[in-house]
Amino acid sequence: MDALGALLAGPRARGAFLIRACFDPPWAVRVEDRAPLTVMLMARGDAWITPATGKPVRIGPGDLAIARGPDPYTCADHPDTAPQALIRPGGECHYPDGRPLNGSMDLGVRTWGDRPDGTAVMLIGTYLWPGEVSGPLLDALPPLLTLTADVWDCPLTPLLAEEIVRDAPGQEVVLDRLLDLLVIAALRAWFARPEAEPPGWYRALADPVAGRALRLMQDDPAHPWTVAGLAAKAGVSRAALARRFTDLVGEPPMTHLTHWRLALAADRLRETDDTLEAIARQVGYGSAFALSSAFKRVYGVSPQQHRSRTAAA
Repeated sequence: MDALGALLAGPRARGAFLIRACFDPPWAVRVEDRAPLTVMLMARGDAWITPATGKPVRIGPGDLAIARGPDPYTCADHPDTAPQALIRPGGECHYPDGRPLNGSMDLGVRTWGDRPDGTAVMLIGTYLWPGEVSGPLLDALPPLLTLTADVWDCPLTPLLAEEIVRDAPGQEVVLDRLLDLLVIAALRAWFARPEAEPPGWYRALADPVAGRALRLMQDDPAHPWTVAGLAAKAGVSRAALARRFTDLVGEPPMTHLTHWRLALAADRLRETDDTLEAIARQVGYGSAFALSSAFKRVYGVSPQQHRSRTAAA
């Protein structure tokens, strides 16, 4: 698998929130859903997206934006328009003062806003739950990225526009897979842009030495890897691997392996009911105590505290 393929091995939507949002100016929606990733595709008209930090960004017909959570952002006809609705975790819709909208803006199957043929129409897909998009992928993205129609031409766009308002058997699964494909296609286009700044480990995946070591660690984190063992597999000396890996990735091989194992453990704590002992074996720790000590040292909380917090989120 090439470097980009490794990075895009996810996402995996499960009951994603998809909607066709239709508005007439003035309009503004504040999004505070803490979702890991949201895709916004402008089907008609234009909109301004204002992230928590940084300048507002305008998108027009055919343009696409991807917001990386959990920071809030606002979509509006103009950056100065005051929000008229607030989106909270789970896709719950409220007035800015906290009162529930109670369906007052529902316009039909996955359609929401002022009127179905509003001057601004945006197709929105949101991954609701942590773990549906891999941590390494999220780490590689800025808080807000955009692709304009002149560099973004995807055959999935008209298909999504058609399917998002359909009410047919299995439609949720169809939309989940369409969203996954749309995100993969969009990020592939974005990573090809000169403004994309992927992290060091992503760039290192293309290197014949550091990339080989990275893939070995990623594919089999439970193996008792050492720098000497990785170097032998990569066909170089221990010193040569350590130097090249650190230069390209930005941290030594064993430090990166620790972070990778703990990230996997955090995902398993969040997504499964496996015991800590089982998770420790899966990610390369000899005991639950060893995993717990390393986890608390890096994350600042115990594995059980992490599991409890994510379950309550």
